[in-house]
Order: sequence, then C-alpha cells, then structure tokens
Amino acid sequence: MSVPFYKKRLPFVYTNAALTLIIINVGVFFLNYAIPETRVLLAMVPPWIVSRGYIWQFVTYMFTHADMSHILFNMLGLFFFGVQVEHRMGSYEFVLFYMVTGVLAGVFSFLVFYISGTVTVLLGASGAVFAVLLAFAIYYPDARIFIMGIIPVKSTHLVIGYTAIEIFSQVVSVNSGIAHMTHLAGFGFAFLYFVLRLGINPIDVFRGGSGRGGYWR
Repeated sequence: MSVPFYKKRLPFVYTNAALTLIIINVGVFFLNYAIPETRVLLAMVPPWIVSRGYIWQFVTYMFTHADMSHILFNMLGLFFFGVQVEHRMGSYEFVLFYMVTGVLAGVFSFLVFYISGTVTVLLGASGAVFAVLLAFAIYYPDARIFIMGIIPVKSTHLVIGYTAIEIFSQVVSVNSGIAHMTHLAGFGFAFLYFVLRLGINPIDVFRGGSGRGGYWR
C-alpha cells in the first residue's frame, strides 16, 4: 500500500534549524528598524493581500515583529521549546511543521479579519510558536516548565491553561491588539498536523494513553 503524499517521511537530520529561524527573525527585526517601510510590506495587511496581491505576507508576517518585547518572548519560546522538538522531529520535519502551522494560522486569521471587515495588521511568530509549544507537550508530556522561574507546571497543563486563557481573552478583549485567535489557530493546526501527518493523537497523549510521548521519524 502506497503512503499518502502528506504522510511521506523526510530524512532525519539535525541541523539546528530552530536557531536558524531565530537568526532570520532577528535579522528581519533589525531590517525593519533600519528601513521602517519594510515592516509594512512584510507584515500581514488583509486588504493589501486582496487589492495588491501581496500574498507573500502569508509567510513574511511570521518573521516580522512589533517591538523588542514582542520578538524577545517569541524567540525565547522558539529557543526553549523548538530546539527540543527539532531533536525529536528532525530538522526537515521541524521546519515543515513550523512553516505549515504558521502559514495556516495566518491564512485562518486573514479570512476571519477580512470577512468580518476588521482593520488590522498581523505580525509575529506567535502562531507558529504556539504550535511548537503543543508539539513540545506531545513529545515531553511530563516535562516541568517553571513559570517566572518559580512555579512548576506540566507541559500538558500549560497548553490547556494557555488554551483557556486565549479563548477567554479572545472573547473579552477583541480589540486588545493581541492576536489571540492566531495563537489558537497555531494550536489547532498543530493538532491536525500530528493527527494527519504524524499519526499521533494529542488527546491520547494528554490523557496518558497510547502514543504518550511518542515520536515519528
């Protein structure tokens, strides 16, 4: 029986792709500060995608950040969680996972913003980083993450907590300037990626059942 194209395996290699993604993000950040006009071209502006055909923004929005704190927290998440996930997935699969979930989170947000007529600019790696966080919890369900360096929380509980916070925040803080919906989309598309491509059911892992902490190569 032939393997469906979306399940075909990639060679397992490790090339520090997570660190490369961080370097690219930092490079784009300084480019935006040196040439402010580039931020507008690279961030996602839904009306411009439709009227001007700026379809590259579905990708480039992930590498564009608003300020130092924005990129700092995203890159810290990518470093702490992404490096470990890459060790389990392999670099090729990790980059595919990161890009697919990030782009789809952007496309989903674009559709919602455009259909609802919301005027906004979407930028930042948060959608992809939230996807990486879910992947970390699937591969390392018993890992302890110390919030503010003090409070230990299991990775699976952290994902559940973040999901609840993001849903609540999306409902009560629609105009907060934070793309809670994009964060949730990152979780959602990461979930689908594991189910459809990697054959791992995150629900089973979170329940401590079959597939717990499993990995795919």
